[in-house]
Amino acid sequence: MALRRMPKPALQPFVSSVWATDATAPTPLGARRELMLPAGAMHVAIRLGGSPLRIYTDPADAAGTVVGGSVLNGMRLRAYCKATGDGAACVGALLKPGAADLLSNTPAGALAGRHTNLEDLWPRADLADLRERLEATPALDRRLDLFEAVLERRLASLRRIDPMIAHALCRFDGGSAIAGVVRDSGVSHRHFVRVFTEAVGLSPKSNLRLHRFDAAVTHLHAAPEASLADLAALAGYADQAHMTREFRAFSGLTPGRYRRLAPVEARHVLLAP
Repeated sequence: MALRRMPKPALQPFVSSVWATDATAPTPLGARRELMLPAGAMHVAIRLGGSPLRIYTDPADAAGTVVGGSVLNGMRLRAYCKATGDGAACVGALLKPGAADLLSNTPAGALAGRHTNLEDLWPRADLADLRERLEATPALDRRLDLFEAVLERRLASLRRIDPMIAHALCRFDGGSAIAGVVRDSGVSHRHFVRVFTEAVGLSPKSNLRLHRFDAAVTHLHAAPEASLADLAALAGYADQAHMTREFRAFSGLTPGRYRRLAPVEARHVLLAP
């Protein structure tokens, strides 16, 4: 069983959603790895029992790397694979761009492109106490209540999101061009790019590319019979070939192969053994 919901109002400027799964969540027979597509956000996940998270750089990586039971996944421009099938319970959150300080004093730029063990970001005693309390609380909604309470207590020490960055993110979400946003910010292009990359974990150009890819994934998943050319235009690409190049760069898959794999969740693609 799985539960995903909006966080409480105090957290909503920083957290898009919180989620929890129990230890009985089914895994399709034969699936060994799951391809995780980049989604333009940082994720935090705390596993309750089971094996530590093992990730693979690509489907051909035979050994993989163990990254821990409680991890922060930074902003990234490439998909990665993770092991599936142990059915471990998990609690997590999807952070909004610019909200890295909710979990760490480390800038998002320094956390980008990798998994970081939460033990390296939080006091170990605090993390151990949280895991113990989560494990002692079987109901998923109560687990999320506990997790949100911990995140809410961290708000007191949270540095505010730079208004320039918050404004830029809103403008980019609305389709504004980088040049216009930089001009209206009143700072130099170099300064804007440096501050944005440090706060968000991606450069402005990469952020816009990822935003377009995410739109393509959403449309492909929602309309499996639609024309790829039409979906490319809907997502903001120049043409179908442009979408295919970008889709492969971010995911390692062509749009056609993504469709054939038919993932249940848009950004979680189960791979056959």
